[in-house]
Amino acid sequence: MNGPTRGYWCECWTEEVTSAGGPARLSSFDAYSAPQADRWVAIALRTISPALDSDASDEAWAWLHDERAETRRALIRSEPCTVTITHADVHITWTIRPVLFLPLTHRQGIELRTCTRSFEPHRAD
Repeated sequence: MNGPTRGYWCECWTEEVTSAGGPARLSSFDAYSAPQADRWVAIALRTISPALDSDASDEAWAWLHDERAETRRALIRSEPCTVTITHADVHITWTIRPVLFLPLTHRQGIELRTCTRSFEPHRAD
């Protein structure tokens, strides 16, 4: 079995500024390199930018053109990063954190332990 793999845990959250409801996670992504992690944010920003108000669109393109390189350098240094834009009264935040992914046991061709096998339904006699 292989050991842990270094990677990045990425999430996208939204939170209404005027709501007391708190943030809501929209999506998450496991990236295995800094370029893959910041590309996930870049693709999301490019995809939604036409629908954003002009200020939020400016924030998105500022990150894409001016701040993205610094985000990637920070990720390579194993520093967490956050990208936030505000559209109308909603904050949209992407977070990227360095993590260790633990491998799962490969079960093909291996007999599973008794506690993990399927059990026959108990019949009442």
